[in-house]
Amino acid sequence: MAERAPNEPRTERKFVWVNRSILGIGLASLFSDVGHEMATAAMPVLLASFGASSALLGLIEGAADGLSSFAKLFSGLYSDRLRRRKPLAVAGYFVTATAMASFALATQWWHVLLARVGGWIGRGARSPVRNVLLTEATSPATYGRAFGLERAMDSAGAVIGPALSVALVSLVGLRPMFLITLIPGLLAAAAIMFLVREEVHEPAPEQTLWHGVRALPDEFRRYLIGVGIAGIGDFSKTLLILWATQAWTPRLGLARAATLAMTFYIGYNLVYTISCYVSGLLADRFPKRWVLAIGYSVAVIPATALLLPGDSLGKFAVIFAFAGLYMGVWETLENSTAATLLPVSVRGLGFGVLATVNGIGDFISSAAVGVLWVFSPFWAMLLVIVSSLGGAAIIASTRPTPNAGSA
Repeated sequence: MAERAPNEPRTERKFVWVNRSILGIGLASLFSDVGHEMATAAMPVLLASFGASSALLGLIEGAADGLSSFAKLFSGLYSDRLRRRKPLAVAGYFVTATAMASFALATQWWHVLLARVGGWIGRGARSPVRNVLLTEATSPATYGRAFGLERAMDSAGAVIGPALSVALVSLVGLRPMFLITLIPGLLAAAAIMFLVREEVHEPAPEQTLWHGVRALPDEFRRYLIGVGIAGIGDFSKTLLILWATQAWTPRLGLARAATLAMTFYIGYNLVYTISCYVSGLLADRFPKRWVLAIGYSVAVIPATALLLPGDSLGKFAVIFAFAGLYMGVWETLENSTAATLLPVSVRGLGFGVLATVNGIGDFISSAAVGVLWVFSPFWAMLLVIVSSLGGAAIIASTRPTPNAGSA
């Protein structure tokens, strides 16, 4: 059933759902992900050369995600006050590009922490603005496909990025590879600047955080609870690269183990790419809350597989593949479902709040899972399983209000 966002007129103008703006946003996501995934895939290897543990990697990823979440919140609120949102998105892409390239200068683990946090603050500042631009470039009937295409192009970059990372590390070395990430990062900012056409927006300069949060629909708030609980189990997938590298190093050596783990991460992103677009298609045909709840539940499979004994390639293939499957559903459906629940007047803030809830969950999950894994992998994965199923239950039981369309 087609869905209509609150406060939008029932008579909608006709949209060509793949238009210049959607293509520009998709290309920005593609190029940006090529750049920062090149850096992300090699970051655990850089940290391993400093002797960093999974706890430190979890701290870095958790701190970056947590601070990024607050950037998303205030960026969303601030964007509702602006007549033109697009420059804020361009600036966010530029900051991320330069921060990832600065990994080339890191000599201590805390240098990586500062660069990662800076890059993710830029990423956070652009995310709610990008989602608003994408929402306004299409219609409610095609939200699933539009967000699915953007996520698919984003994750295609996540396939290309690690592949380039592996090739370039072999050809030019680790640190020069980080410098090269600047090129796709700047192309992402250019795609937003030159291709995306911004809708006319009446600014709300008097909008405050408290007033805006109070204006969010009750059903959206319930939705946020389910997303937040599931997010506690959404640990950074760079931990999978580190765990695979550590598992294979005794028999393959660090260099071969790291290369193999990065190759598996490419496979993760390939599955993720397909999952994003397919889940977007399903979201325009079936109730979004059910598709999202099933996606949350699939997280149980890789979490359980991680607890099985052994370090076989088959075991880690299952882990990386199912992690890519459920993450594609999560990231596509969370945004497209939110688009159907948010009034136009607080759309920027709403996407910012959603991103903040996700970021807080990521901070808790990445830090907690990284630390728990050092002491007990069982308790680390139990946290993932319980939170994923808890979030799925809340999302599945959500009942949309009459004026919010069906989700």
